Amino acid sequence: MAWTFPNIDPVALAIGPLEIRWYALAYLTGILLGWWYAFYIVKKDEGKGARPNRADIDDYLPFAVLGVILGGRVGYILFYQPAYYFSHPSEILHIWNGGMSFHGGVLGVVISVIAYSLIKKIPMLRLGDLFAVCCTFGLFFGRLANFINGELYGRVTEHPIGMVFPGGGDLPRHPSQLYEAVLEGLLLFIILSLLIHRESIRSRPGIIIGAFMIGYGLCRMFVENFREPDAYLGFLSFGLTMGQWLCVPMLIIGAGFIVNAFKRGRYVSAA
Repeated sequence: MAWTFPNIDPVALAIGPLEIRWYALAYLTGILLGWWYAFYIVKKDEGKGARPNRADIDDYLPFAVLGVILGGRVGYILFYQPAYYFSHPSEILHIWNGGMSFHGGVLGVVISVIAYSLIKKIPMLRLGDLFAVCCTFGLFFGRLANFINGELYGRVTEHPIGMVFPGGGDLPRHPSQLYEAVLEGLLLFIILSLLIHRESIRSRPGIIIGAFMIGYGLCRMFVENFREPDAYLGFLSFGLTMGQWLCVPMLIIGAGFIVNAFKRGRYVSAA
């Protein structure tokens, strides 16, 4: 017996020709909650002259949004379907139809953090630590939007938790989008939140970035065992999926961030 897919309309609200989709609302909610949580974290260091401060968070928000959207879309095009989009360039901007790469979004945010830190002359790793925690909101709501869209579903299963997804055939499949929402979003948020609220961790910039990269990499590699590989890619070398291979460098680089953070001294504000 399989669960019944709720079959929610991907359009949350339609006003004449204007359609507001759950996918867009998921991104908006993730960004706004991440923005609010960043404020909450930097309040701990108010009065110490530490940066980033609340003004920095406000100014960085457009950089973050641009990094997520451009990086996510470009990453999806280059990592997953370059041939299709290069032959159908008019569809590159149709992000409302889905097609965003998390790994591409990470690269976009990394570039935006580097650019903003250089422009504003603030500690790059501290800003990176802050938004490594905050982006888990986007991961959580983004995966829920994938579920609502009935996309990125899991492999066929006989387990009672399986669902029959539209476009996924007649057999029940793992709701892997929900697995990812819980692991990559909720669980990772809890772990990183506990870490960043410890002064001993927060004073060593780079630890949170490393913990995020390792945590996400492990969660994603695990869930990929239940998620249906993209039909146009299938399984790659050693039976791994593209998502798993893209996580390998994340694990290595994340470990490097943590090692280097402990080698450096503690962060001391300019005040």
